[in-house]
Amino acid sequence: MEVIYCDNHIIAVNKTCNEIVQGDKTGDTPLSDMVKAYIKEMYHKPGEVFLGVPHRIDRPTSGVVLFARTSKALTRLNDMFKSHEQITKTYWAIVENGNRLQAEGDRLEHFLVRNEKLNKSFVVTPEQAAKNKEAKNAILSYQPLVKGDHYTLVQVNLETGRHHQIRCQLAAIGCPIKGDLKYGAKRSNPDGGICLHARNIAFEHPVSHEHISITAPTPADSIWQALTAKISNE
Repeated sequence: MEVIYCDNHIIAVNKTCNEIVQGDKTGDTPLSDMVKAYIKEMYHKPGEVFLGVPHRIDRPTSGVVLFARTSKALTRLNDMFKSHEQITKTYWAIVENGNRLQAEGDRLEHFLVRNEKLNKSFVVTPEQAAKNKEAKNAILSYQPLVKGDHYTLVQVNLETGRHHQIRCQLAAIGCPIKGDLKYGAKRSNPDGGICLHARNIAFEHPVSHEHISITAPTPADSIWQALTAKISNE
């Protein structure tokens, strides 16, 4: 487990694509339990360790996950994530068919409907959305960062927080995320994850009110290394 920020009120971890944030039906040890164990050992905490989970990212996604170490921090972070105010989340994605992206970037707005049984979101037309109370407006902006021989690295900034939003919206414009078979990728990744990485989270500290910006290093596999190296060289 890679801890990338920690103070008395919050702790941030760089999640791998194989870890789950909270427990689910798989029975696998969740990241939240690992963080509790880390705090207990690192700070010699007696008894039960408090840890709040103000947000989650999908299991096949990697990157920064923020936890609260105090109830005061949890309450304020919950409000931030719910209102999307005082907090900014930036993702990096490696996508197929990069030639379909606007070279200067674009802002995407769709209506999404979540299918619980399939654990998947679908784009619907505005007319369909008007008749479906489950439809939710989803907005993001993207900016291509570097184009490789087969894939393109894209930066994504979310304006809303919908189920599988980035995966669904990029697939809707013909650019599925590498490894994301559920949304149309050509093949899976060897590690079973997808090339979507929660790169940075910036926010007002819930207690000190300082500006905090936490960046998660990208995965160590070859495709991430090759594309991010091009950014460094430009």
